[in-house]
Amino acid sequence: MPKIYDVIIVGGGPAGLNAAVVLGRCHRKVLLFDIGQPRNLHSEGMHNYLSRDHILPLKFLNIAHEEIKKYGVDFRYMKIIKAQKNSKGLFELTDRKNKIHHSKKLLIATGLVDILPAVEGFQECYGKSIHHCPYCDGWESTDKKIGVYASHKNGFDLAVSLKTWSPYVSLYTDGEKNLKSSQIKILEEYKIEIITDKISNLQHRNGRLNHIVFANGNKQACEAIFFVNGFKQQVDLAKEIGCQLSNKGVVKTNKLQGTEIAGLFVAGDASKDMHFVVVAAAEGAKAGVSINKELQKEALETIKGS
Repeated sequence: MPKIYDVIIVGGGPAGLNAAVVLGRCHRKVLLFDIGQPRNLHSEGMHNYLSRDHILPLKFLNIAHEEIKKYGVDFRYMKIIKAQKNSKGLFELTDRKNKIHHSKKLLIATGLVDILPAVEGFQECYGKSIHHCPYCDGWESTDKKIGVYASHKNGFDLAVSLKTWSPYVSLYTDGEKNLKSSQIKILEEYKIEIITDKISNLQHRNGRLNHIVFANGNKQACEAIFFVNGFKQQVDLAKEIGCQLSNKGVVKTNKLQGTEIAGLFVAGDASKDMHFVVVAAAEGAKAGVSINKELQKEALETIKGS
């Protein structure tokens, strides 16, 4: 008979790890899978997490890995390629070596992946001088020459918000014209320059941006870029099982991180649109408590029915 875990967690970021701590402390049998590629892997420091300000993401994860060991959590670096619910109500997860794992509950905490523009130099600067969240990295760009990259998306809101951190903000649309006339007027009032020229590449030194080079040969000084280009689920397990996604591409959950699939929970960036590490960790804690309460309730019902 196969081993049945109380909970399998897919995703070893702050949401999955915090859920693992909560469930481990409840003496639950927990199996956690991760592939070691967090969204903030290239970041030079986490922010907005009390007592952990500017900690390197991998250092943060290493601390968390030591903590879950205390509670007997089974942790494995392995990709899950398939997940389903069988006729007995158990979750069946298949790893990349085609081994099948079973659990009563499933928590998906795999997070998101930013879609980077296909601009030369963008990847090299990502996490160093190019970011997606001003709340996470705006302070480090205080009073710098900030560019907002928004080609296929509307960058109005992001551009206006960045005036909180610097008076020097420009909006680059990379050849696209998707701003409303009313937005253009407001941007002009904010003294935010709108540059619609097609971008050729980014000049940088070891990931430190210094100029944006245009296809017409001109270039403009720029020290940091914040971009809006969309994101996608790191894996599509929740969708494959039958979960609905919002129009922003995140999994719909209730306030306790549950989904419309009984026994399936989703936490972290994969479920909400406020992408803070501290929020993801809090969602993981909520999911852990919710899962434990469901297991307690089911055990009680079994006793009552016997």
